[in-house]
Amino acid sequence: MTASYFDVDGTLVRTNLVHPTVFYLLNQKTPVHSLGRLARAAIQSPRMVLAEMRDRRAFNELLFSVYEDMSQDRLLVLADEAFDKVLKPALYPEARDLVRKCRDQGHDVVLVSGALDFLMKLLADYLGATHVIANRLEIKDGYATGRLLRPVVAGPEKARLVREHARAGGHDLDHCFAYSDSYSDVPMLSVVGHPAAVNPDGRLERLAHTYGWPVISLEAKHARRTSRLVPWRHS
Repeated sequence: MTASYFDVDGTLVRTNLVHPTVFYLLNQKTPVHSLGRLARAAIQSPRMVLAEMRDRRAFNELLFSVYEDMSQDRLLVLADEAFDKVLKPALYPEARDLVRKCRDQGHDVVLVSGALDFLMKLLADYLGATHVIANRLEIKDGYATGRLLRPVVAGPEKARLVREHARAGGHDLDHCFAYSDSYSDVPMLSVVGHPAAVNPDGRLERLAHTYGWPVISLEAKHARRTSRLVPWRHS
């Protein structure tokens, strides 16, 4: 069996981890609760900026610390609304087609994201993906502690998690595919036999051209060009 591993933020959707987090902060039980959480996030923002530049895992841990004391019930109740209002409108025009064509080839399609698992499961259902590798909040007595359960899905850790998933699923990584927009995901792209740069940043695009990896745009204006670039002759 073959698997296709997809980064999410910047690859399939235009949003990043901050966007759904802001949605949750703005939709607390009362405006006062929302303002309090937004103020707390603002205080943390300089540390988040530094962490984003130095260590993706540290950034994720700081960002998700603002979920502390949110009830699990509220997190799940708001998930459908967050998906409909934040993630779904941000999907790149050809994202569903790309996933569908992988599924038509009989692939397991796995979303690999630093976002929270309950949001990624909704996205997976919508796109037709089969599995999710995503971050999980620690919940105690029905409330988020503000900590992430290990392993934290970020940076080079994605490569290890892809290896583990492939091993558990009986996938030969030499025949697997991976898609990402970010140079930070080069470790994940490098563990598969068929990496591709999707909506790539400048560093990843240059690397892709150097190694002959497909470069794919999922923007509507590039739809015709994209269909020729996507490597559909999956083995």
